[in-house]
Amino acid sequence: MLQKPRGTRDFLPEEMEQRREIEMRMRRVAGLFGYHEVLTPTFENQELYTIKSGEGIIGEMYTFEDKGGRKLALRPEGTAAILRMYLNEAKVLPKPIRWCYLLDCYRYERPQKGRYRQFWQFGSELIGADTAAGDAEIILLADGLLRAAGVRFSLQVGHLAPMKHILLDLGEEDKKRVMALLDKRSFDELEACLNDTGKPELYDKLTALIECTTIDEAKEVCGDFPGMERMEEMLGILDSQKLEYSLNLGIVRGLDYYTGMVFEGFAENLGAENQIIGGGSYRLAHLFGGEDTPSCGFGIGFDRVMVSRGEVELKRDPLVAILYTQEGQKRAFEVAGMLRREGIRTEINLLDRGVGAQMKHASRTAPYAILIGKNEVESGTVTLKNLASGDQVECKLDDLPGEVR
Repeated sequence: MLQKPRGTRDFLPEEMEQRREIEMRMRRVAGLFGYHEVLTPTFENQELYTIKSGEGIIGEMYTFEDKGGRKLALRPEGTAAILRMYLNEAKVLPKPIRWCYLLDCYRYERPQKGRYRQFWQFGSELIGADTAAGDAEIILLADGLLRAAGVRFSLQVGHLAPMKHILLDLGEEDKKRVMALLDKRSFDELEACLNDTGKPELYDKLTALIECTTIDEAKEVCGDFPGMERMEEMLGILDSQKLEYSLNLGIVRGLDYYTGMVFEGFAENLGAENQIIGGGSYRLAHLFGGEDTPSCGFGIGFDRVMVSRGEVELKRDPLVAILYTQEGQKRAFEVAGMLRREGIRTEINLLDRGVGAQMKHASRTAPYAILIGKNEVESGTVTLKNLASGDQVECKLDDLPGEVR
């Protein structure tokens, strides 16, 4: 028997209903912020992703050549394709542009809890708003989306301005080495690295900075630094909205990607790999041949959302099962069509079985049944039965939707 590929999943109806419910909630929140949903192709030119992330990402991607010999890749993430679309289709639109998306992405990784080779990402991009207000809006949107999804999470907000100020005199490669060691919290190696670069005095500043929990503490470590006023304004907006977050100036991943504000969110029930969202401000459009354009955004691991929140009791409209004898078949389809036009979920028997067998099956899936036989066809009525209590009532077709409700 053929099996699904490793790292992929089948979604049965119950799980799909839960996923669609959460998707709907998140789309509704994004819409309330003025973000419009977009969609990009499942595969793009491979170069699109190597320009943004480097050649190293090829090992994580699903790549192939088409019949014309073009190198293509299934998208491993959302942002690069969104920016490509912006440059192709929307760079003349009034700024700022507010877009959101729910995309399936593909990475060749070791599958584990909440991490798959085919996965879904809910993201938002704010293009053309180089302001503290724009930074704050993206964080507030992210918080609203996770709350609407029913996730229990903690949010950490940072900014790269003080870190960049401390590392100002280091070369780009040395900066990357330092940031990688800070990210891993490898302090012994960090100290040795800074000694090698001839900047041992930076060790105390860096370790003090990542312990700061307020912007005043950061000022004590760094003094005045470029971007300080914008950082203060952004945090002031978040505080005015009573956002629950902690300041983390030790968020150091992606120094060559992000330009200022950065943030991460961590959720319950995900084990050690518990990050559920990450984002920040960036300038990438010029890499793809466009003008330098300020942007900010984030990606939410939608599969992690579903794992974190666990099983959900969905509210459904009751299902009505229509049972009939051979004489009542055409009337049964007529009644089913009428009920569906009225917005009532309706199932009709499709197998050659007696009314007793139909009733037995209906009792497993529906709380109510409608019986149509020869007598009902002749009288222009139906019998509506409560399958839990056994109570039943005969009613006219015109009265049926009201009786069902």
